[in-house]
Amino acid sequence: MTNQSLPPRIVTKKHIARLERDRQQARLVRWIAIGGILLVGLIIGYGYLDLNYFQLQQPVAEVNGEAITTGDWQKRVQVQRLILLNQYQQLQFQQNFGLDTTQQQQQVIFTLQQPEILGQQALDAIIDETLIRQEAAKRGITVSKEEVDEAIQSAFGFFPNGTQTPTVTPTEFSFPTLTSQQLTLYPTTPTPTQVATSTPAPTSTADPSMTATATATQARPTPTFVPQPATATSTPYTLEGFNTAYNESLENFKSNGIDEATVRSVYEINLLRDKLFEDVTADVQQTEEQVWARHILAPDDATLGIVRSLLLAGWDFADVARKYSSDTGSGASGGDLGWFGRGQMVPEFENAAFSQEVGDIGEPVKSQFGFHIIQVLGHENLPVSTGQYQQNRETAFTEWLAKVKEESTITTFDIWKDRVPPAPEGFGQQ
Repeated sequence: MTNQSLPPRIVTKKHIARLERDRQQARLVRWIAIGGILLVGLIIGYGYLDLNYFQLQQPVAEVNGEAITTGDWQKRVQVQRLILLNQYQQLQFQQNFGLDTTQQQQQVIFTLQQPEILGQQALDAIIDETLIRQEAAKRGITVSKEEVDEAIQSAFGFFPNGTQTPTVTPTEFSFPTLTSQQLTLYPTTPTPTQVATSTPAPTSTADPSMTATATATQARPTPTFVPQPATATSTPYTLEGFNTAYNESLENFKSNGIDEATVRSVYEINLLRDKLFEDVTADVQQTEEQVWARHILAPDDATLGIVRSLLLAGWDFADVARKYSSDTGSGASGGDLGWFGRGQMVPEFENAAFSQEVGDIGEPVKSQFGFHIIQVLGHENLPVSTGQYQQNRETAFTEWLAKVKEESTITTFDIWKDRVPPAPEGFGQQ
């Protein structure tokens, strides 16, 4: 029996059309799959670019038209976080020597645990730094790379040109010779009390007249100190030692989310701040108007009446102060408050003292502490101490910067509240 070959299959137009439809559907499925993969890739890529580039370029604030980007602010947050960590470790160290720093430690921990507070502190700091940079540029104040290098080397105890021994010229501090009028008014001592009584001796009663006004304690904004690693490093005295210590420090900074450029920028802003401080405070006088006065504090109308009667009867001012003044601190010294400048007394007392003539016993002045009867013993322009001069300069700089900020156009954007960077993994572990 012989095999017969199958008849050839006839391919119809309908079959060809169906095959073509199948091929088209297969191609469509492939393109849909490829498109889906590409779309997912684009979404992932955009998310990565948005998180690591686009968002970092978005401003969290603008200062006189200059943008503070999210990226720059986030770096500043990491610096602020490390500064707080170092403060906490210093407070712990101080407590080991008997100082109770529990409250301060709790405050630091609370801030570290509150991203919004930490972010706000960093934002305030970088706004101030931007203002300082802008004002320095207006005044032609610059900081060179070499100056930054020198500052870093000095911070690590490396002085390639030898250490410089600072010379301090103390401010000459002397009180004027007493006039015959003053010797008559105050015959018990050849010179006035040099420092106003701030802590009464006989009792714990505070000297009310020495209550400072709010402006008396203003100080220059704290500079942005470069956070030092928690691990102590021995002081390097050679270039090799410095390079080793510096590189180790950079690694510690890097582990805490801070790169070298950020470290250098912190040194730079500190140098700019110091130069600007010198320029702004160049006109601060080393002398100030001061008054030498004594007073009697009467707590009520009855005591006030007795005191005034005795003074009108010719009793010695100092004797009345010792016997009747409720300010027992100055009362023990006959009411003597020594020389003082503006901003050291409560406003009512200060206004009266600086407006009275020398030798006059003024009308009673009422403050929150009672009635003050004041006698001015001297009124001069006197040189201030070195410490007070520095405080006056810091106050002047603070007031100047506050005025600059008030006159500036500063806009902040709330997007930063959702972008506070988390602490790096292992943060605080060295």
